[in-house]
Amino acid sequence: MYIEQGGEGPDLLLMLHGMGATGAVWAPMCAEAGARWSGRWLVLDLPGHGRSDRQDSYAVGQYAAGVARAALPHIHPEGRLVVLGHSLGGVIALALATGWFGLAPHRVFAAGIKIAWSDEELRRMEALASQPARTFATQEEAWDRYLKVCGLAGIADAAAPVAARGIARGADGWHLAMDPRAHAVGKPPLSELAALARCPVHLARGRDDALVTMAQTRSLDPDARDLGPHGHNVMVEAPARVWDWVASLT
Repeated sequence: MYIEQGGEGPDLLLMLHGMGATGAVWAPMCAEAGARWSGRWLVLDLPGHGRSDRQDSYAVGQYAAGVARAALPHIHPEGRLVVLGHSLGGVIALALATGWFGLAPHRVFAAGIKIAWSDEELRRMEALASQPARTFATQEEAWDRYLKVCGLAGIADAAAPVAARGIARGADGWHLAMDPRAHAVGKPPLSELAALARCPVHLARGRDDALVTMAQTRSLDPDARDLGPHGHNVMVEAPARVWDWVASLT
């Protein structure tokens, strides 16, 4: 699994990105980590994303198991493990909070989790999972598609650090680095995961996030935080707001 890391000390902050993206979306957070986090940080590309290997299937539990295997060697026995997830990464963070996967987080933070899923949305995801990766004749076309898929269009361009590793070149042209089969993750059992958490779980959303409402977020966490007038990728748009949220509870 592709990993980037930094910092020093026993505590570890593990950051998990959303579907279709790569760990590069945490670049603005990592740039401020030296001043905002008194420990180490670890960012990875989820299985089937970026430069990480693909899996045979992508259920939430399989994601969590893969992340746990990758993170475990980096955990100090006397340090705290804090997990910060975005979107799908937030769902995986909730799964890790159960303790089922060999990790024992001190706290879990999850921003921008999509909570309500329509039947049509689930059917669309299944259809995407069954289709081969779309190829593009030019690198520019592939980058344009990647930025749109990840919600980074209008926020960043292909040269921005947050877009790194998002596309790859194949024999037939350029394509998104994500394995299309990763769309088959399905509707996550969020209420069950939240109820099974063995550590404090904190949710939040950007006020302008079109994928989830505050009412939906507070159905899982009554104290869920409003991170200000930002969209789904709040950690890209306003890393300081996310750092403030984490710092206020750790």
